[in-house]
Amino acid sequence: MNTPPLASLHRLVWTALCAALMAIGAYLHIPLGPVPISLQTFFVLLAGFLLGPVGGASSVLLYLAVGSLGLPVFSGGRAGFAHLLGPTGGYLIGFAACAGIAGLARSKNQERADSKTHWTRTALFGVLGMAALYALGVWRLKYVLDTTWAKAVSVGVVPFLPGAGLKLVLAVLGFQFLRKQRLLPP
Repeated sequence: MNTPPLASLHRLVWTALCAALMAIGAYLHIPLGPVPISLQTFFVLLAGFLLGPVGGASSVLLYLAVGSLGLPVFSGGRAGFAHLLGPTGGYLIGFAACAGIAGLARSKNQERADSKTHWTRTALFGVLGMAALYALGVWRLKYVLDTTWAKAVSVGVVPFLPGAGLKLVLAVLGFQFLRKQRLLPP
């Protein structure tokens, strides 16, 4: 299989673009208790769908590295490594798991699959990725806030489910649109 000469550069640009979109998504947020509602999860899912498991997780790790080094890219313009250790740290780490799992929807075989199978596969891996994100987020939230599992789930998952469903649908639609237009990264 011949790889285009600029494929590596093209992939790096997409990885950086997805990380930048996550940072923008962090600024589009609604403060809600210890965990804000933001558009980051939409861009995390989209990164996974577009870049595959390794590329999607790499874009999240780039985003986390930039924020940990002090650029104000986390929710509300926050920055620093200590932010990863706070109540939302599990969700931030969960972004990498979410993008990696969502990225499993993109395989070379699926590029040729029929549309219905592709939609279903993409949505399924998106749901699994979101489940991993929320599991890691609630786990960290429980220990940082020193609360019960029920309270952590009621604060860290339940208020976000309707928005998460909407962001998942929009990410699948966005990915399918880019796929049909043949604008996917290599």
